[in-house]
Amino acid sequence: MTRRRACLSLLGFPALGLPAVSRAAQDPPDPQTASPKRPESFTIYSEAPRLLLRPARLKLLRREKERQSLRWEQFSGLQAGNAPFDEPGWSAALYYQIDQNATAGKAAVNWAAGPGTDIRQIAIVADWCAPMFSGSDQSRIFAKLQKALAGPAPKTLAEARNRVFAAVVLSEKQPELAEKALTEVFDGFWMGTFIASLRGAKARVPNADALALMELLHAFRDNVGFDLRDTFPLWFKEYPLIHLMAHYPPPFPAAENEYRIPADIEIDKRGPDLNKAVLSRAAELAMVAYDTNSAETQLLQGFLMNDRFVMRGTAGIAHELLWANPYQPGLSYYHVPLAQHDAIGGQMFVRSTWEDDAAWIGFFDGQLQLFSEGAVSRLDPKLAHEPMDIEEATVFFGRDAKRFRVPQRRTEEAVDDVFIVGLEPRTAYHVEVDGEEMVEELADPGGIIFLPGLPTGAGVRLGARAQGSAGR
Repeated sequence: MTRRRACLSLLGFPALGLPAVSRAAQDPPDPQTASPKRPESFTIYSEAPRLLLRPARLKLLRREKERQSLRWEQFSGLQAGNAPFDEPGWSAALYYQIDQNATAGKAAVNWAAGPGTDIRQIAIVADWCAPMFSGSDQSRIFAKLQKALAGPAPKTLAEARNRVFAAVVLSEKQPELAEKALTEVFDGFWMGTFIASLRGAKARVPNADALALMELLHAFRDNVGFDLRDTFPLWFKEYPLIHLMAHYPPPFPAAENEYRIPADIEIDKRGPDLNKAVLSRAAELAMVAYDTNSAETQLLQGFLMNDRFVMRGTAGIAHELLWANPYQPGLSYYHVPLAQHDAIGGQMFVRSTWEDDAAWIGFFDGQLQLFSEGAVSRLDPKLAHEPMDIEEATVFFGRDAKRFRVPQRRTEEAVDDVFIVGLEPRTAYHVEVDGEEMVEELADPGGIIFLPGLPTGAGVRLGARAQGSAGR
């Protein structure tokens, strides 16, 4: 057994089937040999409501109304007070579906048939509020959806989600058009652009974009009967914990609730972006709703179920109500390893502790950030720097230095996760740890080599690049 495999075994959670670090030892699937599944058919046979609000979830939401839950009371109070919701169409449609409030349903339809331009909301209103159509409402709304399907091919997750939503709504009246649109999204955008980019580490899914991803997954599974995660299982299994770790440690105190701020390459220019924080939390709630049984999402559920982070404002309460399930058991996120490596995308995230005052290191989008003592600083991974040691892991800079010493810990039995950054992407290096044989390690697409569980005080030597191994 190699040193890395042994460390993964020793540091794992056998009861959860969850490794203490991401599966860095596993090479990403070769896009030339991978054979992802494909839906048998793109024909839709489901009954309305088809988008997001399937029977079991609608039943749960109506039960929340009966119980006068915190989330329902907040949402219904804002609706009754005519609060200006950030997304008025689908918020009113959600109120109509739960409360069967005709005034809210008509307001949603009037928005969708009139000034509304957001295809996501228009599709949801058309799906959820069809009984409230009158006069030319349907023709005006369907014309907007048809125009969306006739537009340019989607280039982003949000555009692909919108197209799928429009196709699902039109599937009963125009089944051939809907089937054609769904096929094109799957073959063109999903497999041709998105999955290909993930496999090639040319794209990542920032936390704020994950809601569009999750809504796309829900729509496909609910209506086509196909789990899009099957097209790249390893990436989707890793993503929930990578997403969880991609937050700065301290919560941000807003007027209505506290927010966890997602990692952001523009944080030093614009400061905390609460809109991104709303979308990030909404995505996490939708992620748990999509798969309630995996260890990863149960840990994510533990991360979510703290009342101080419940979104109470007009930007987030509808998402909170739709997706949150406080009765779903979760696992304490304190079990999540404090060092996570995304070997597929070439990213890493490390925390010193799970406390709000923790230090944090993140490498994403080619940028290395350190959060410490309330501030974010950037470092160039390709320049020489002193090692970054935040107790649970140490980051060494390997562009110039070739010899490293793992920091001494309190006990001789202590181990340290080591990241070496600033290397040539997808290039093999010779690595030798004191007392062990030399091995060949492959830098990931971000130029990172990850060495989990090294002994305290051990010396590490990084050898010259192995000849003929570049470009793997």
